[in-house]
Amino acid sequence: MAIEHNEIVSLLSELECRTNFSIKKVTEYMLPKLKEPFYLYLDGKQAQLVIRPAYEVFKADFAELEGVNAKEQYCHYSEMTRFPKRVQKSVNGIHYGLAFSFDSKDALKAFIAKLIQINQG
Repeated sequence: MAIEHNEIVSLLSELECRTNFSIKKVTEYMLPKLKEPFYLYLDGKQAQLVIRPAYEVFKADFAELEGVNAKEQYCHYSEMTRFPKRVQKSVNGIHYGLAFSFDSKDALKAFIAKLIQINQG
């Protein structure tokens, strides 16, 4: 069973991830002490974290973490403005990224820790 949206919001706050804005189904966050954006996207009832498509090379590493579920398809949403655009159906393209869901708070903590580790090189 995936963890709920409000549990993710609470945990991201505990982990010192900063929120910049929230529009409709998406909230933009930054990693603690880093200028790396990611989004919390509410797809129906399931909350997902969406990271930049540049992390595709690390997708398997993230998926190996216990309780972390990588989505097969890219997540597309017009309000993920810090991400690149991909021309799909619209002429102007739409922002996209890699989406993940989590079975537990520990899985989310491990995911954020791995993302920070990758960003610190």
